[in-house]
Amino acid sequence: MQTTLNKNVTLSGVGLHSGRPARITLKPAMADQGIWFRRTDAVKGDAFLPARWDAVVESPLCTLLTNDDGVSLSTVEHVMAALAGCGVHNALIEVSGPEVPILDGSAAPFVGAILKAGLRVLDAPIRAIRVLKPVEVRRGDAVARLEPSDDSLHIDFGIDFEDAAIGAQTRSMNMANGAFVRELCDSRTFCRAADVEAMRAEGKALGGTYENAVVVEGEKVLSPGGLRHSDEPVRHKMLDALGDLALAGHPLLARYTGRRAGHALTNALLHALFADPSAFEIVTCDGDMARQLPGTGLKSRDLRLVA
Repeated sequence: MQTTLNKNVTLSGVGLHSGRPARITLKPAMADQGIWFRRTDAVKGDAFLPARWDAVVESPLCTLLTNDDGVSLSTVEHVMAALAGCGVHNALIEVSGPEVPILDGSAAPFVGAILKAGLRVLDAPIRAIRVLKPVEVRRGDAVARLEPSDDSLHIDFGIDFEDAAIGAQTRSMNMANGAFVRELCDSRTFCRAADVEAMRAEGKALGGTYENAVVVEGEKVLSPGGLRHSDEPVRHKMLDALGDLALAGHPLLARYTGRRAGHALTNALLHALFADPSAFEIVTCDGDMARQLPGTGLKSRDLRLVA
């Protein structure tokens, strides 16, 4: 059955790119409402934004939602990954500024808040999107692909950076049975030191620090404490992919493959999927299918990373 939060949860921080203070509150919602955002600071126009693939406007370095009145909200990918990874299907998310706070650069603070609040089971079945045939998009040497799988979501990802601290990394995971919480949620966003000034010159990364992002330079990890995982960068890319795929509106039953893929390419992949009605079907999940979805079957020991 569908779920929502058991109670409100609130976190505060700054936007990674805007540098502006932001407060985010995740609230329970009714069955079949899905995930919606509301800009509490909006003074004109519609303050509500659907967490949906067709509300995304391409933006460098983050996922940006906008509505017909031009109200927008950026950097939604980490909280979306946390909701999907914890099996939350319905929520209203209120944000007091133009960007979701970055917190520690991962999804772990959101996951911790969600799981401590607990989930409420709703009187409506889960519907999922089953991919029926391969769909692929490419931009240069970057590729994102969805293809049929068993009744679960698999994510395969590969990256390749010239800095030796990152280099070439690949990872493949079945997202069932709390895998996101145990393996991915604490992996932080990352960047090259050489890119920081360029981003700031373009008005990006104004709230970035060595504490809320992994910064590398050649063989060195400049952020205090080093990496949380030896392959933390590719794990974070998988986290981002889960958050961007959650904008499909329902859990996906598919294998997602990303090679050098980013937010824009994953969103283009969802556009390609929904442009072909023969490529997918909406199914009502039975008990066996539901047990394979991300977030189902979380146990108390899975909280150790986010306590």
